[in-house]
Amino acid sequence: MHNLNTSTIAALEEMLQNIARTPPADFLPIHFQGGMHAQANGEVIGHINPEFSHFLQKSLKKEPIANVRIDSHHLTIAAAPPSDLSRSWTELAQRMRAGGFIPGWRNENFSWIDQNGHAYFHLERAAFRTFGLRSTATHINGFTATGTLWLGRRSQNKATDPGLLDNLAAGGISADETPWVCARRELWEEAGVPQQISEHIQPVGRMHMRRISSERGFHDEQLYIYDLKLTENFVPTNHDGEVSSFIEISISEAAARILADEFTKDAGFVTADFILRNAK
Repeated sequence: MHNLNTSTIAALEEMLQNIARTPPADFLPIHFQGGMHAQANGEVIGHINPEFSHFLQKSLKKEPIANVRIDSHHLTIAAAPPSDLSRSWTELAQRMRAGGFIPGWRNENFSWIDQNGHAYFHLERAAFRTFGLRSTATHINGFTATGTLWLGRRSQNKATDPGLLDNLAAGGISADETPWVCARRELWEEAGVPQQISEHIQPVGRMHMRRISSERGFHDEQLYIYDLKLTENFVPTNHDGEVSSFIEISISEAAARILADEFTKDAGFVTADFILRNAK
């Protein structure tokens, strides 16, 4: 593929070294007492901005929610069956939504999954960042034999990162959906990739991202990454209105655009990883 100078490679490598940030010290930890790795006080599964926690303390004191308790040190979620936990979390999220702390409500559920792949509860996807819960997503690098990359530009109507560059396709993994199924669904919805082509996606790894989100929450997400080789005559076509346009660019131009902050954070990391794996 394309040569990259040493300074560009070093900048991309440094960026990837900072993919997982530590939650701010003043964020309130969420302890879950039902996880397989729970200690005496429970496993930490999320973090809440102190601006949100004050609202929750008042709300829960006035009207408690089953399986949920809060004090000045942490929010605790008790062990309970998944259906009960899902109801408790949903009630908690609805209160936060009413308080104005969960923007972009999607009416779509994510699963909270532990490190062993067990799902413990379902919750509205927009609430995951507010509570700092780990979600999962797929990202697909679309590339050609000549070394170009296909990138999508997010619609200006997107709730997060409007107008920024993204991978050929990417999206959150819905509750009870596998990464493989999600990747192929997103490829069709976002880029018009038919099933006979998307069945050739190659899994190439995972990334764990952690950072403060633009909604003042904490973005904690496991990214499942795939590569897909496209024919020279393939042109992506968006079907779901989430992508305004597509561009086909060289690896060197993609690197320059990453370093110029033209990508979403997630897609920038995924594309940087692709570039470093394929640069010569």
